[in-house]
Amino acid sequence: MNGKRKNLTSSRRRTLTLLGGLLVAPKAFAQLAAHRLPLTPFAPVVPGYTLRFPYDEGSHPEFRTEWWYVTGWLDTPARKPLGFQITFFRTRPELKDDNPSAFSPRQILVAHAALSDPAHGRLQHDQRAARAVLSLAGADTGHTRVWLDEWRLDQENTSYRARIPAREFSIDLVLDTVQPPLLQGQNGFSRKGPAPESASYYYSIPHLKARGTLTRGGKRQQVGGTAWMDHEWSSQYLEKDATGWDWIGINLADGGALMAFRMRDRQGGHLWAGGALRQADGRLTVFSPGEVRFIPLREWTSTRSGTTYPVSFLVRAGDREFAIEPLFDDQENDTRLSTGTIYWEGAVRALHEGKPVGRGYLELTGYWHPLRL
Repeated sequence: MNGKRKNLTSSRRRTLTLLGGLLVAPKAFAQLAAHRLPLTPFAPVVPGYTLRFPYDEGSHPEFRTEWWYVTGWLDTPARKPLGFQITFFRTRPELKDDNPSAFSPRQILVAHAALSDPAHGRLQHDQRAARAVLSLAGADTGHTRVWLDEWRLDQENTSYRARIPAREFSIDLVLDTVQPPLLQGQNGFSRKGPAPESASYYYSIPHLKARGTLTRGGKRQQVGGTAWMDHEWSSQYLEKDATGWDWIGINLADGGALMAFRMRDRQGGHLWAGGALRQADGRLTVFSPGEVRFIPLREWTSTRSGTTYPVSFLVRAGDREFAIEPLFDDQENDTRLSTGTIYWEGAVRALHEGKPVGRGYLELTGYWHPLRL
C-alpha cells in the first residue's frame, strides 16, 4: 500500500509540474510578457566581470535566461556507443516583481533530455516545464542545484549528479570533473553579435568522466563515457537580425577541447562567430569572429517537420580544420510543448584528414522557424 501511495504521489507531482509548465509555455510566454508596466530590468552582461567558482556555477536569477547543458557519449556493456543530452533552462519573464502571490511566475524552469541511439534510428526525447513555485522546480544560487519535479542536476563536490526519469528511458549519471572550467570568449564574456549588449557569461567543462546507469524497456545497464557541460546566462542573447545558431562542443581524443559557433542572419548567412581551443597541455586559443567558419557538407530533411538541416560540416577554427559527421542523421528534437520550437541536437564525430580525432555534440537552431528566446 505504501508503494502504491508513493507511485500515486509521484504521478500527481509530475502531472502538477507539467500542467504548471503548460500554463506558461509556449504561447503564454508572450501573454506574460505583455504586462509591461512597471518592469524590473534584467541584469546586463558586461565585459570585465570575473567568474567565481563554485559560486557562478549556480543560478543567476537577475538575468533573463540561463541554461545548464550536458551532452556526451556513452558506451554500453556491448560496446555500442550512444549519445545523451540533458538541459535545464531557467527563464525570468518580464513581469512586475511586487506580486506577493506564491504562484507568481518569477522564474520558469524547462528541461529537455534525449538519447541518440543508432539502433533506435531516431531521437528518444522528453521534456518538462514548470513555474518555480511550491518547491516543484527551481535553481539554487551559489552552486549547481537545479530541478524540475524528479529531474535533477546537482553539484556534489567536484562531481555532478544527473537523474532523469524520462518516459522512454531513465538516466542516472555521476559526472566527475578532470579538467578546470574553460572560460569562453574573453575570460567568460562571450559576444554573440555586433551589438556589445548581445553577449553572455559562458564557461564549459570538457572531458567530464561519466559513469552510471541507463534504463530502457525495464532493463538497467551500466554505462560510462565522456561528457561536456556548458553553463551560460544572458539578458540579450540574440540580436534582432539573428535567426539561430550552429554550435559544436568536441572532446578531442588527445585531451584537448574545441568549442565553436556561428550566429546566422535572416538570409542564413554568417552574422557572428566565435570559439576556443584548449590544447591538451592547457594552451588556450580564443578565436575572433573572422576565424570561425561553418561550411555545410551534407543536408538531411525531417519527414516529420519538413525541416532541412545541414547535419555535416567542415568547421574551420583558426588554422585548424575538422569534418563534423553525425552518429546518425535523425536527431531532431521537437520541444514545442516546452520551448515552442524544433531543433536538431545530436552526437557527432570530429575527423581530421579522414581520421577520428574527437567526439561531441552539434546543435542546430532556427532552421524550423527563426528562433526567439
